Amino acid sequence: MDYFVSIEDPRKWRNVRHKLEDIIILSIVAVICGAEGWEEIEEFGNSKETFFKSILELPHGIPSHDTIRRVFMLLEPDSFEKSFKSWTESLVKKRKGVLAFDGKTLRGSHDRVNGKSPIHIVSAWSDANGIVLGQIAVGDKSNEITAIPKLIEFLDLKGLVVTIDAMGTQTKIADKIIEKGGDYILALKGNQGYLKELVESGFKSRKADLSFETIGKDHGRIETRKCQVINQLEWMDEEIIRWQGLKSIIKIDSVREIQNTKTEETRYYISSLKENAELIINSIREHWGIENKLHWSLDVTFREDESRKRAGKSAKNFTIVRRIALNLLRTHADLKKTSLKRKRLKAGWDEEYLKNILNI
Repeated sequence: MDYFVSIEDPRKWRNVRHKLEDIIILSIVAVICGAEGWEEIEEFGNSKETFFKSILELPHGIPSHDTIRRVFMLLEPDSFEKSFKSWTESLVKKRKGVLAFDGKTLRGSHDRVNGKSPIHIVSAWSDANGIVLGQIAVGDKSNEITAIPKLIEFLDLKGLVVTIDAMGTQTKIADKIIEKGGDYILALKGNQGYLKELVESGFKSRKADLSFETIGKDHGRIETRKCQVINQLEWMDEEIIRWQGLKSIIKIDSVREIQNTKTEETRYYISSLKENAELIINSIREHWGIENKLHWSLDVTFREDESRKRAGKSAKNFTIVRRIALNLLRTHADLKKTSLKRKRLKAGWDEEYLKNILNI
């Protein structure tokens, strides 16, 4: 509550009956326990009114779903996101590992009738801590390039390896990562035509300085990954000058075998790391945690892609509520390794369990 009390209330004060922080906390707790819409938040609040009165002021009881909806329509997302980033920093226990940046489109927010494009959310995922450290909402996927530096500006990158897919492989983004004290591994695809061709030709004409291979077996699938690193880059000349901190180029060869089918893939990267091929290949693998542990959880457990919230700023603001709920559920210590779905159910049934999730 200390982090969210500073958010500017967008309502006209003469009509205000419910405190802004009460509405925000009520919504977060309801979402933890399975609520997905405004009516469900109100119903959950009414069913747990005694509990909520023990942790919130609620001068006029549980607010109506119309009041909750109106607040999230009007609330300024930038202010909410800033408070969210400040709060997540307090959850960080391991200042190491990968910080993965990636975008996700909320398909249900597309409003063709009123000409509104679906909202695109760029998130920063800490795999070591299992939480979202920050997010920023943009108009569409193409705006990731301008959004990522803004998100980086609010984050402490010291000791972290930042991984971004090819959309974010931009000199300004590399500059910002180095400026904030982090390292980077940036993917190369068609959007970096000349640089990608240069890196490919480098591996054809030169021997790798470092290499490391992993073999993984899971559910009948065998995947072999070989990482090759070239860190003698004097031959790259202009590219060394253009990319701040550039110390190595990377080639990853992946071979997947499922029953009698074999598929092969080669990917290329540039990085400010140079001396540890094992660290590099593990960092690249950890990047996919943002898909498997964040985006998948939001769609399957929180049904984010199905959400039809569109009015005002409600869609953007509610993405923050979901990520706060997800962070609290993921940071909750559970020796039984209970799934997120079961944690949500149990939190709705058992107030002591819910208090434990909320650190009360």
